[in-house]
Amino acid sequence: MGQILFIVWRESVEALLVVGILHAWLKHGGEAARRGLPYLWGGVGVGLLAAIGLGAALLGFSELLSGDAQDYFQIVMVIVAAILIVQMVFWMRKHGRTLKREMETSLSENLQSANWWGVFALAALAIAREGSETVIFLYGLGLAQQGDSAGAMVLAALVGFALAFLTFYLLQLGGKIFSWRRFFQVTEIILLFLAAGLLLTGIERLMSLDLIPTLIDPIWDSSRLLDDTTTFGSLVSTLTGYRAQPALMSLLVYVAYWVGVLLFLKRAQPAPPQAAATSAASVK
Repeated sequence: MGQILFIVWRESVEALLVVGILHAWLKHGGEAARRGLPYLWGGVGVGLLAAIGLGAALLGFSELLSGDAQDYFQIVMVIVAAILIVQMVFWMRKHGRTLKREMETSLSENLQSANWWGVFALAALAIAREGSETVIFLYGLGLAQQGDSAGAMVLAALVGFALAFLTFYLLQLGGKIFSWRRFFQVTEIILLFLAAGLLLTGIERLMSLDLIPTLIDPIWDSSRLLDDTTTFGSLVSTLTGYRAQPALMSLLVYVAYWVGVLLFLKRAQPAPPQAAATSAASVK
């Protein structure tokens, strides 16, 4: 349940960040800017409906499938969830520092043209993006933890949502210890480990269907140190991708994942100001 709580908490904080930036700008931007507030809340509502619609569609489509088709669909969704987590971390690394400035520039343009449908679209897309990612992540986690009850998952989601509001409030207060930058740095690491666990779940399902070879199974047994069938071991397994008795194929995929992620995220690092200036001067 801790994984579900974490995902809902992290995604909800991101959504609240976007809505908070929009709301603060519109509320304190004068009488003309406040006219955009109804469009903001309208966009939030449409974004939520889109996310709920995706969740219903996923559940409905999964129920229509049976046998191997359902297995393949679930495997695809688990792997897609892992890919989306990495993509989300990449996007925040690349745009996180300039997100507020970019949004405020867009809002200024909407104010000058008196076109608040841009605010509506921005809010709807932001909420729909975060909401749809959350739906897919939770669906993937649900498949990885089939023993958990629906009630427990809903409770974990509600607690995560409540914690998101508290976290957002604390982050708004500022501070050197608990800051937005520190928040994203820590949660990015946890998300990447969680994506690794989801990816391995998908790979292991492919191996169980004999679609890919195990090569050597198991390559070692560390159950005496940490058994991944216990409650704590299962939590560590889902959060990090740890396996007490991994197959060689699982180990190779895990190593390849981290090599790919590190190379992928290196591209998302913004260039240092001095390096950027030197590059621009050389172009001239």
